[in-house]
Amino acid sequence: MLAIIRTILVIVLSACICVFGLIYCLFSPRNPRHVATFGHMFGRLAPLLGLKVEIRCPSSMTTRQNCIYIANHQNNYDMVTAASAVQPRTVTVGKKSLLWIPLFGQLYWLAGNLLIDRENRSKAHGTINEVVRQIKKKNISIWMFPEGTRSRGRGLMPFKTGAFHAAIAAGVPIVPICVSNTSNKIKLNRWSNGLVIVEVMPPVDTAAYSRDKVRVLTEDCRNIMAAKLAELNAEVAEREARIK
Repeated sequence: MLAIIRTILVIVLSACICVFGLIYCLFSPRNPRHVATFGHMFGRLAPLLGLKVEIRCPSSMTTRQNCIYIANHQNNYDMVTAASAVQPRTVTVGKKSLLWIPLFGQLYWLAGNLLIDRENRSKAHGTINEVVRQIKKKNISIWMFPEGTRSRGRGLMPFKTGAFHAAIAAGVPIVPICVSNTSNKIKLNRWSNGLVIVEVMPPVDTAAYSRDKVRVLTEDCRNIMAAKLAELNAEVAEREARIK
């Protein structure tokens, strides 16, 4: 019964956010400020799923220069965990098929996010140039999932190099964001589903990496995130064990 109630509430509230967002964004379509606004609204649905989400951001976050954020991508619950960490004037890069999700897809585009065609390699390469152009033209930051797909409990997947090519070309740092494990953690019929920690890490300066070192940068960032995720997962396990 709890799962049914939760599912209905999440669907209804998500639809309300989308309808309100579509109307709101029509007054200033594709304004990059909208992404954080509505990302945080979706993040407020976390308690409905029995989750306590703890966001950790460096104190310098509000004054940081433009950057490319990279985050681990686990499952659909990222919408209520990672979304809470989206910073002002940050837009995400998502697959073009998102546009066809009723209400959400239209809000995703109207809020100013970028859509790419992952099935077309030539267009995907052009997206890197578009990301660089948007950073410089609109004075924004970009949020990307370098795994390219949901990991669904398989751990941190290998990274694609697109985000790192863009960071080097734009001359901006990479900022890793790590979300502790949510795979097989959330049971809709369970009242409390525990703690999720979302940590925004210090920036990785890309100035030391030339274009021919993009794979080195990619692997360095993945290693940093893998170590942090292991640390966060261990902390969550310890804190939840104390509560039990």
